[in-house]
Amino acid sequence: MKQRTQPTPMTLAHAWALRWPERRLLLLCALAIGLGFAMVLGSGYAEGRSFQTLDLLPLLLYVGSLLAMHLTLVAARFQGDQILLGTLAFLAGFGLLAQSRMGTLDPSDPANPGLYLFPAGIVLMLTVCLALMRGRYERLAAGQWLWAGLSLTLVAAILLLGQRYRGAVYGAGLITPTELLKVTVVLFLASFIDRHAKRLGNWGKGFPRPPVRDLLPLAGFWLALAGLLLAQRDLGMFVILNVTLLVMLHVGTGRAAYPVLGGLLATGGGYLILEFFSHGQRRIEAWLHPFQDPTGNSWQILQGLSGLYSGGLWGEGFGEGHPEYTPIAQSDFIYSVIGEELGFIGCVLLVLFFLVFFSRGLGIADQTRSGFGKLVSVGLISVLATQTFLNLGGVTKFIPLTGITLPFISHGGSSLITGLVSLGLILAISEGTPAGARKDKAKAAPSQTRAEPRPRQTPRRVTRGTSGEL
Repeated sequence: MKQRTQPTPMTLAHAWALRWPERRLLLLCALAIGLGFAMVLGSGYAEGRSFQTLDLLPLLLYVGSLLAMHLTLVAARFQGDQILLGTLAFLAGFGLLAQSRMGTLDPSDPANPGLYLFPAGIVLMLTVCLALMRGRYERLAAGQWLWAGLSLTLVAAILLLGQRYRGAVYGAGLITPTELLKVTVVLFLASFIDRHAKRLGNWGKGFPRPPVRDLLPLAGFWLALAGLLLAQRDLGMFVILNVTLLVMLHVGTGRAAYPVLGGLLATGGGYLILEFFSHGQRRIEAWLHPFQDPTGNSWQILQGLSGLYSGGLWGEGFGEGHPEYTPIAQSDFIYSVIGEELGFIGCVLLVLFFLVFFSRGLGIADQTRSGFGKLVSVGLISVLATQTFLNLGGVTKFIPLTGITLPFISHGGSSLITGLVSLGLILAISEGTPAGARKDKAKAAPSQTRAEPRPRQTPRRVTRGTSGEL
C-alpha cells in the first residue's frame, strides 16, 4: 500500500527568498518618498523655517510600517500577491507626503492621532489578511444577511445620531462610519450573487427579461439602503455602490444586460433625484456654468482648475505651490495641489500607479477558483476604481463634483482604514485556496457532485489466428 507523504512546510529562509520582489519594491518606494520628504523639508528651510528632528516622524512611521508589514508576511509564510503591496506603498506614501507638505500632519505634536492612521491601517490590513488567508475567507459567505443587516443598521444609526455638515451627515468628530459600507455591502452582494448565480443569469428565451422573482430579496435590500443614503444626502456613496452592484451582477452571471438595464434606470432615477434634491441641482449647475457663480458654488471648481493650469508640464516643485488658495486642498482637491506642484507628469504618474493597482486586483479576481472570492475582489476593486474616477473627474471638471476623496491619498481616516481593510481581504484571496481545503469543501457537499458514469465496455471480437490459436 502506497503511503501518503505530508507536504514539507515552508522554511523561514524559503519564505524570505520568495518575497524578494516585494522587498525590492518596498525599498524603492521608501527611497522615493524619502526623497520627496527631503524636497519638502528643503523648501521649508529655504523659506526660513528651522529644521526639527520631529519633522522626520511621518517618514519614520511610514518606513517602520513597511518594514513591519514585510517581516510579518514573511514570518506568516504568506504566498499572496506582492506587486499589489508595492503599489499600495507608493500611493499611501505619496498621500502621507502630500498631507505633511500641506501641514495636515503636524509632527511637532507626537500625540496627534493623524500621524498613526497609516500604521493602524497596516495593522488592520495584516490582521484581516492573516485571519482569512489559506482559503478561510470563504467563511464570510455564510453571513450573507448579517452583512445586509449590518449595512442598513449602520446607515440608519448615522442618520439618527449623526450631525449635518456641508449637506451630508457625519458621525462624532466628522468621521464617516458609512465608509464601512464599501466592505459590508460587497460581502453581501458577493454571497448573494454567488449563491443564486444560475437563477439570476436566467433571462428566459426570446426577448430578454430579468428574473424578477429571484431579484426581489436583493431589490428590497437595495431600495432600503438607497433610501437611507439619499436621506443622508450621500450621493457619492450612492453612486459608488450602484456601479459596484451592476459590475458584480455582470461578473457573477455573465449577463451584460444588467449594466445596460442599470444604466437606463440610473438615467431616469438620476433625473428624478435631481428634481427633488437642490443639493445635487446646485452641483450640476456649477459644473455646467462655473463662471456664472465664480465666488459661490463654482469657487471650488475654478480654484482647482487654476491650480492644475498653473502647474504646467513639470509643476512648480514640491513645496513651491500655493495649496492655501485651493478649497479643501487636503481632501477633495488634493489632486489639484499635486498638479500644481508636480505638473502634468506627476498627475500622469499617479494615475498610472492607480491603474497598476486596479489591474492587479482584477488579475487576482480572474485567477481565483472561488466564485465568492472572485466577486469579492471585483467588488472591492470596483469600489476603489469608481471612487478614484469620481474624485479625478470632479476635480478636472469631467463630471460634477461628488465630494468623494481620493483613495489612499486624501486626508480622511475612515477612507484610509477602509481601503486598507479591503486590501487585506484582497491579499487573502490572492493566496488562493489550498488543494486540501478544496477537497474538504467538496466532501462537505456531496450532493452537488455527480459520480462519473463508468464507460460501457463493448465485447471484444474474438478471431481465430492463422496458427489455429484463439
